[in-house]
Amino acid sequence: MLLILRAIIVTLFSLLICIFGSIFCLFSPRNPRHVARFGHMFGRLSKVFGLKVEQRIPPEAAHYGNCIYIANHQNNYDMVTAANVVQPRTVTVGKKSLLWIPFFGPLYWLTGNLLIDRDNRARAHGTISQVVEQFKKRNISIWMFPEGTRSRGRGLMPFKTGAFHAAIAAGVPIVPICVSNTHGKINLNRWSNGLVIVEMLPPIDTTEYGKERVRELAEHCRTLMQAKINELDAEVAAREAAAKRKK
Repeated sequence: MLLILRAIIVTLFSLLICIFGSIFCLFSPRNPRHVARFGHMFGRLSKVFGLKVEQRIPPEAAHYGNCIYIANHQNNYDMVTAANVVQPRTVTVGKKSLLWIPFFGPLYWLTGNLLIDRDNRARAHGTISQVVEQFKKRNISIWMFPEGTRSRGRGLMPFKTGAFHAAIAAGVPIVPICVSNTHGKINLNRWSNGLVIVEMLPPIDTTEYGKERVRELAEHCRTLMQAKINELDAEVAAREAAAKRKK
């Protein structure tokens, strides 16, 4: 019964955001401020899923300037966990096929996100120059998932180098965002599905890295993120265990 109720609420809420959001964006299409606005709206669905999302954003994050945010990509629940920390004037890079998702696709494009053709290697390689060009033209930051796909419980996957090539070429820092484990955590028939921590790490300067060191940069970022995710998972487990003992 709870699963059905949640499905109805999520479907109606998402449709309302997509339909009215698309209409709202028509008055200022492709404005990068829209992404954070509607991302945070989707983030409110975390309560519907029975998740308590704890955000850890450094106070100085508002002054980071243009950067590339990289986050671990676990599953579809990222939309209601990681979305909570999307910063103003940040857009994402997504597959061109997202445009054809009913209701959501038009909103995704109208909010100013970048679409790439991942099935076409030549065009996908052009994403780096496209990202750099967008930095110069639109005064934005860009959110990317360097794993390139959802991990679905396989841990932090190897990083592709696109985000790091783009950061080096644009001369902007990389800001890692780590989300504690959500794989196998959410039971839609259970009222409470526990705690998820989303933490933004300090920016990583890319100016000392050249193209020849891009893989070194990617591995450095992955190592930092893996250590932080392990730390967050341990903290979540300890806090949830303590909460159960109190009951």
